[in-house]
Amino acid sequence: MALLPPFFLDSIIAIGKPSEQGGLTWVASGFLYGDFLKVEGEKRLYSIYLITNRHVFQGSKRVVLRFNPRSNEPAKQYTFDLLDAASQEIWTPHPNPQIDVALTTININVLAEQGIQFSWFQSDQHVATLDKMTELGITEGDFVYALGFPMGLIGGERNYVVVRGGIIARIRDALDKRTNEILIDASIFPGNSGGPVVTKPEAMAIQGTKSVGAAYLIGVVRHYVSYQDIAISTQTQRPRVVFEENSGLAAVIPIDFVQETIKEHQRKFGG
Repeated sequence: MALLPPFFLDSIIAIGKPSEQGGLTWVASGFLYGDFLKVEGEKRLYSIYLITNRHVFQGSKRVVLRFNPRSNEPAKQYTFDLLDAASQEIWTPHPNPQIDVALTTININVLAEQGIQFSWFQSDQHVATLDKMTELGITEGDFVYALGFPMGLIGGERNYVVVRGGIIARIRDALDKRTNEILIDASIFPGNSGGPVVTKPEAMAIQGTKSVGAAYLIGVVRHYVSYQDIAISTQTQRPRVVFEENSGLAAVIPIDFVQETIKEHQRKFGG
């Protein structure tokens, strides 16, 4: 019994950064997001964006994107320029520098012509904004999945997404629009940044609450929440070493801010 739509996994992209020495490091995750435009005949039309964190694109001239072909061939890597011929950025961050979201348009026709296996989250069907989450009754304790490529684990010859389970640890402050982040209790590591977080479908709920029967995209992984453990010298009673550890909590940016960034991108570039 699948609780996660298989095509969700085809929406996730491994993002790498080339070094000046010619090497390549897989540093983050991203995903394809379709912003619904209109119905034309029997087709639903979307503008397709690559979503990730601002800090993934910032300061880089280009990144490398990795996709699986539809055939059983090894994964293909594509160099994606983040600057145009005039050295201007072709990607857009959220207007608020505290919101770690960035996106750029991506030409899926090239991917289709080259036999790449891909899909995207559809904004009108697979997404739960903060208002939608309030309507659905999503709250603390609900189960979620974090999808991506932690620690550069891209999967060898082909991309194989790592799916990690967790629960929503705190969301009511986000639903009340008092913070820009949701907290989840899930093991997040470098490489998960920019990956999507989706709800786990549930058939049961306690009396007086709702069950969420579908998997919804609710946000973008930002980073794990760390804590500091300070070693004190027994002789001087002064701090000697500070250890920074993963607390097991992760900050997630609600999908509302992706939609705001799309509007900013359209204002900046048209469309």
